[in-house]
Amino acid sequence: MDTLRDKTIHVESYGCTFNHADTEKIVAVAKRQGCVQVPAEEAECIILNTCTVVGATERAMLRRIRAFAGREIVVTGCMPVVQRNLLLETDPTLHLILPEEMYRTCPEVGAMTDPHTGVVQTGTGCLGSCAYCITRQARGPLKSFSADAIVSEVERLAAGGAYEIQLTGQDVSAWGMDIGLDLAYLLEQIAGAKGDFRLRVGMMNPATAGRIIDRLAPAFAHEKIFGFVHLPVQSGSDAVLASMNRGYTAAEFEAIVAAFRKEIPDVRVSTDIIAGYPTERCRESDETLEMISRVRPTKVNITRFSMRKGTPAALHRDLPDWVKKERSRALTRLTERIYDEENLRWIGRELPVLVTEQKKDGTVIARDATYQNIVIPTEIAMGTRLRVKVTGHRRHYLLAEPL
Repeated sequence: MDTLRDKTIHVESYGCTFNHADTEKIVAVAKRQGCVQVPAEEAECIILNTCTVVGATERAMLRRIRAFAGREIVVTGCMPVVQRNLLLETDPTLHLILPEEMYRTCPEVGAMTDPHTGVVQTGTGCLGSCAYCITRQARGPLKSFSADAIVSEVERLAAGGAYEIQLTGQDVSAWGMDIGLDLAYLLEQIAGAKGDFRLRVGMMNPATAGRIIDRLAPAFAHEKIFGFVHLPVQSGSDAVLASMNRGYTAAEFEAIVAAFRKEIPDVRVSTDIIAGYPTERCRESDETLEMISRVRPTKVNITRFSMRKGTPAALHRDLPDWVKKERSRALTRLTERIYDEENLRWIGRELPVLVTEQKKDGTVIARDATYQNIVIPTEIAMGTRLRVKVTGHRRHYLLAEPL
């Protein structure tokens, strides 16, 4: 981190919410050391916080490095841990900062990522050993941050103007399992924290969420916690899940979703699917479509399988790209139909919402209790709570008028 001293800097951040929180920490350290942020063309030093979760992202990172050839470049994030040689082959003059070095310099577990949104990290690493995942190699085993540190950071960010606080980690539902606690306990502590905020809980692995579901689902019912769960299932086939080493079955995933819906009938369920995993055959792809039809998630992140060197999945023969594309398109067609059908049942309903973002002049984005994306075509101050009537939808968000 000493290289970031008394310079003009340009910062680019890629990847997950966790990474973006890390970027804000890097910027804070750099500013404390006399650095000033400027546009890329004016910067003495370029900082890239990298992601390498899939091959396309890795290639994008390398293109950004080449785009700044001849400049001083600092690279942090996942790539310096797992792809050090690749980075230095691309540009031998790079300065590499490992995440652990950054955490020693900036031990805070949270950051503001925009004027009204805060991100709080639950810890680093995870308990899983998924066969396709390179992030596990980059972030290591689970190291939970303390409940006191997390709650204190939530209160600090709320006092600083954050109306939405996002809890993030490689597997948020694994929090505490290395220190004798669990996420349900942490959510109870956060629900009692001072401040006017709503909490969005980040990605949870069904393998760890399932262990504590009897206590976890009721914890989400608190008014300060959005009724939104991100549970990546990855496949609806037990054979593929076993090959992925995910640690649960499709039926167990569905039982977890049912438990959340019992506590919060309108809970929004987001999941992830890998299309074209090497061991996935046609029947197993159909099983995934059938599961999505039963569960009817309100958001599905579809990723075509990407071989990551050094992972167990890389030992398998990759499927042709056309097969991955075909399966990805079938999933997209199904999920878009589900989104449209689910959105129709909200039209005409009146909802209490919290205004959290403004991306365009003349409109604001609000969230209801289940974290639905609701666009209101008028200027309203951030943090305002009001009632709206849903008037329409655009597949990925609802339209509403204030009452």
